[in-house]
Amino acid sequence: MRTDKWLYYFTCALITIGMIFSLSLSSYTVLLLGATPLHFFYRQCAVGIACIAVMWIVSRADPDKCLTPVCMSLFAIMGILMLAMGFLPKSLVADVNGAARWIRLPFFNLAPVEFFKVGFIYFLAWSFSRKLDHSKKSIGREIATLLPYVALFGFVVILVAIVQNDLGQVAVLGLTMIFMSLFAGTSFKLIGFSFMGILGLAYVFIVTSAHRVDRVRSWWGGVQDFVLSFMSPETAAGLRIEDASAPYQVGHSLNAINNGEFFGQGLGLGSFKLGYLSEVHTDFVLAGIAEEWGFIGILLIVVLFYAMLFRIFQTASKSPSNVNFLFCLGIGFMFFFSFIINSYGITSISPVKGIAVPFLSYGGSHLLAASFAVGLVLMASKRAKF
Repeated sequence: MRTDKWLYYFTCALITIGMIFSLSLSSYTVLLLGATPLHFFYRQCAVGIACIAVMWIVSRADPDKCLTPVCMSLFAIMGILMLAMGFLPKSLVADVNGAARWIRLPFFNLAPVEFFKVGFIYFLAWSFSRKLDHSKKSIGREIATLLPYVALFGFVVILVAIVQNDLGQVAVLGLTMIFMSLFAGTSFKLIGFSFMGILGLAYVFIVTSAHRVDRVRSWWGGVQDFVLSFMSPETAAGLRIEDASAPYQVGHSLNAINNGEFFGQGLGLGSFKLGYLSEVHTDFVLAGIAEEWGFIGILLIVVLFYAMLFRIFQTASKSPSNVNFLFCLGIGFMFFFSFIINSYGITSISPVKGIAVPFLSYGGSHLLAASFAVGLVLMASKRAKF
């Protein structure tokens, strides 16, 4: 059986574009940090080339022998590392923008949560395939079946949202878990209850954190005039926040996207990366690409990204193993929701959550974890019946 070569090619193309923009969009950041002009480019190229090799190496393994032990090991080891980070000395834990999510290693900062997500998705696929099916059940029986998963997700919330202060990753994992459970056999009625539960949980986490409240107020300050224009004056007056200001980063992100117009300013010729959008090569990379490559460039990114997702979902649909089917679906949903949450954030459709764009944002851990996940899907594709 051969692996899905098109999935490999599409992913390599996205990684290559990410390398290109790690050079183009970091020109001001290297001056600010006093680094060499090619600092971020060299690092991203080294990681990108390693990731392309990792995908190929992982894809060569036998899925019947390797997929379960590798993914379960990721789930266990990375979960333990995330728990241990609170007890590690400060010299071993990197704090970036107030979030201690990285373990310092030689030449590399490891974010365990990125790899934990892959292991968690496989664990859900393995467990769902044994506990859930498409037979008709009462809502009470469904709730009883899913209660252990709710408890497990509660532990994940504590581990990621509280210990690591990363609500964005919880949102991605929560949405992925809900859609995996739907395809595993959960009824639409229970899915609706699950969405309500996640919204309630998100509300609690927002109102109990001052910086999250400020972020939501800032986002609302930027969109309230447009949204309230569709409401009655009385309703609008009750919802309007007079002292809320539009978010600085998102405002410049929208200006950068607008400045790109249809064909863009040209590679390397964007102006909003020059101090207006700080570290645009990370979470706001799509805004930087839109300014330099315009609508055409974003269209290319979207086509490549959704072509990659199509191949992942096709591998899922053709997999004879229910575990592989759910796992590939989960990986596809993880990428999809990460892309959507980031793109909605930079265009002010939703508050910014600090989620990286898979394969495009600068950073070693998320790129390596995403590439490893694609390698596992490639491994599973050898048993898919195309």
